[in-house]
Amino acid sequence: MMKIIKSSAPGFKLFFRDLRQRGGAFSPELLSSVSGIVEDVRDCGDQALFQYTEKFDGYKLKTATIEATNAEKKKAIARVRPEDLKVLKLAARRIEAYHRHQIARGYQVKNESGVELGQRILPLQRVGIYAPGGKASYPSTILMAAIPARIAGVEEIILVSPAPQGKLSPLIAAAAEVSGVQRIFKIGGAQAVAALAFGTKTVPQVDKIVGPGNAYVAAAKKMVFGQVDIDMIAGPSEVVVIADSTADASFAAADMLAQIEHDEMAAALLLTPSEKIAAAVSLEIDRQVKTSLRQSIIEKSLARYCAMIITKSIQEAVDIANAFAPEHLELMIKNPKKILEKVRNAGSVFLGSYTPEALGDYLAGTNHILPTGGTARFSSPLGVYDFYKRLSYLSFSREAFWRLSEPTAQFAQKEGLDAHANSVLIRRK
Repeated sequence: MMKIIKSSAPGFKLFFRDLRQRGGAFSPELLSSVSGIVEDVRDCGDQALFQYTEKFDGYKLKTATIEATNAEKKKAIARVRPEDLKVLKLAARRIEAYHRHQIARGYQVKNESGVELGQRILPLQRVGIYAPGGKASYPSTILMAAIPARIAGVEEIILVSPAPQGKLSPLIAAAAEVSGVQRIFKIGGAQAVAALAFGTKTVPQVDKIVGPGNAYVAAAKKMVFGQVDIDMIAGPSEVVVIADSTADASFAAADMLAQIEHDEMAAALLLTPSEKIAAAVSLEIDRQVKTSLRQSIIEKSLARYCAMIITKSIQEAVDIANAFAPEHLELMIKNPKKILEKVRNAGSVFLGSYTPEALGDYLAGTNHILPTGGTARFSSPLGVYDFYKRLSYLSFSREAFWRLSEPTAQFAQKEGLDAHANSVLIRRK
């Protein structure tokens, strides 16, 4: 049975705090291990990369085999069932249609005589995508990362993903082809992140690394940030379902189970003022989990990080959801659009009983690479905007310079920067 707790209960604040902090920190042992891997790849390049691939992934690589050849990619794609390829292409079209609305434009400002200010929007030149290949492979992640990068105009999109026994996954190869990935390297883990960040003889250095992975990948991304840009530090998956008396208990239970089948650290919360709905959802979860193929993972997550929270009202449920800032928020209520206006912190919001989170994972068109662990308070879903950099520019005529030169020099002198002031005053002479 899932934990059922009232928001007014004495132990609720402590329970909620622990829930928010789950997976929020890396253990010293993990950080030490990842730091050693990152430093080895930085200092020794391919030699370290190949050694760690053999150690952790169980297959040997060399310079000639680390990157998938065109023939290898075609052979892998040929093994994909036509109906699966059709679904991949459908998802790609929908993702592209949605993300094209995120294309940014530069601007010019000319509201003063002799002054021109502006901003140029430039795509990154080379991006690395990490696609998991451990407990499960996720071709959908490749679509979600590569398509926005291609729309932004990124010149070279590189994919790294573990390859069981050194063999390229057919679905991974097909997703890369459909989404516009140019190169695929059969590497994974912290060593792949380090290779992308610093570059090796065979793996080119990138400007940004995007895509989720396990704790080792997340820690490595955190360590190389600054050497390259990253999208986010991805933590365990999470879903919050806000339900009223109109919600279908079987739908809510199914959606919660769908999220926590990812891993043992995943979280699922039901927020509802209805004790009847909470009890019904709890029973549905007990019933549905028995038929799940990932029952062992789900049961561990249920015991640790899942609960039914009885709130005083729907408004309090929204307040708790905003405090949690979940990756996914489902509104199974009578008027979800009205409540959407009150939602401030969530990676993606799913409105109504017929908008399951799984639609967002695959075919809706929105991005499923989302902020986790409360970072939706200040972070956003991955999008085209993540693959741009902005460059500002300014141009002053002699007359326009003259108008601002004296106060500019005065400002510099107030900060004790005499050379700054002189660079202006010398032009007045």
